[in-house]
Amino acid sequence: MNRLAQFLGYSGKVFALKGLLRRVRDGRSEPRIPVLPLVLCLVLGVVMRIGSYLDLAEQTKSRRRWRHLCGLKGPLDHEVFGYVTERMSPEDWRQNQAQVAKELKRNKAFESCKIKGLLFLSIDANEHFASFSRTCPRCCQRQVEVLDSDGKKVKVTQYYHRYVFAHLSGPKFNLVLDLEPILPGEDECAAALRLLGRIRRLYGPRFFDGITADAWYAKGPFLRALDKLGWRWIVVLKREDMDVFQEAVQLSKNQKPSEEFRDERRGRQVQLWEVKDLHFSDGYTQTKSVQVVLSDERWTERRVRGGKKCAQPQQSRWMWVACQGLCGYPAEVIYQGGHRRWGIENQAFNELTQAYHLTHCYHHDPTSMLVQMLILIFAFTLFTAFALHSQLVRVGELTRKALAHQLDLALEQDLPWDQWFHSG
Repeated sequence: MNRLAQFLGYSGKVFALKGLLRRVRDGRSEPRIPVLPLVLCLVLGVVMRIGSYLDLAEQTKSRRRWRHLCGLKGPLDHEVFGYVTERMSPEDWRQNQAQVAKELKRNKAFESCKIKGLLFLSIDANEHFASFSRTCPRCCQRQVEVLDSDGKKVKVTQYYHRYVFAHLSGPKFNLVLDLEPILPGEDECAAALRLLGRIRRLYGPRFFDGITADAWYAKGPFLRALDKLGWRWIVVLKREDMDVFQEAVQLSKNQKPSEEFRDERRGRQVQLWEVKDLHFSDGYTQTKSVQVVLSDERWTERRVRGGKKCAQPQQSRWMWVACQGLCGYPAEVIYQGGHRRWGIENQAFNELTQAYHLTHCYHHDPTSMLVQMLILIFAFTLFTAFALHSQLVRVGELTRKALAHQLDLALEQDLPWDQWFHSG
């Protein structure tokens, strides 16, 4: 069967794709081109891994069946996509993503992501669109050293954008729920709380159970806000100058590990120490205690040196601070939840950057950039769900890159593409 027809049929049956795309609005007063064909182009562009509005416009010029599928009367100029995304509502795409995510949860897609029945959301920031010339009112700024024409170091202003991402990760399924821009001069935690507040409104307080984050978020006011939002939390603990860090190290010294096991998935031998009833900081609250889990991990890396294979022992130590609400769970939950944070780096930032042009600036406008990134995570979610629905992908006989290429080639087959979205 035609792969693209399969994808459209699956997305329509499971997620009601037609209805989702038809409710996207834009602020044009007298549009010459309806919004639905433009939305279809943007979504298909992500699914087929098209990396710019220029390339997307070329699809509408060179491929007659692309125009038939999207309902276009003629080819488009690349500036049309920038113009319309400037005027789209980001909230429409967030609503669409929430509806798809809720349907996936009803279909038990996140079961592999759970740790002892708990579903953790990873949050982290990522940087995009660094430039020395292009700028907009939402650009952050910093001074960096570069070499001038004479080879001398000079300081110049660099403009860039940063976003906080919220990500569910697991061995089988990964999903970006939402993202939020970090405004110029704003702290990362402030943007994260804005993001989490909106997620709570869109998804409800029980869509997931806890938050896992890196050491940047180990701050009393931020953790106190998470308590008010009603979620458990696990945060990396790195600052040696913090009392809770020093107390955990001293109290665990010369003590037997509370748990020892082999992490088969990561290929490591793990020892865990657990220290409870610690005071985090005055910025948290003195009435609430926290627990700290220390992890000693050992493994062997095989490397080639001088043409010979050799085994080299490796060791690392991690510390996490966790809320009082996780005290009844084994220390392994803290260990697994703390390391689950790396999913946002490996399965979100890396994959979306390498295969889906996450860091490419399609059009330098704050709203357009945000909308394009929301379209990206929406279309990526549809494609990921369809890929896992494919038996060939599940058993490893077909890669996701090859599947995306098959979707692209399938458009060349002579099918009634004009009937998919513009009839019924």
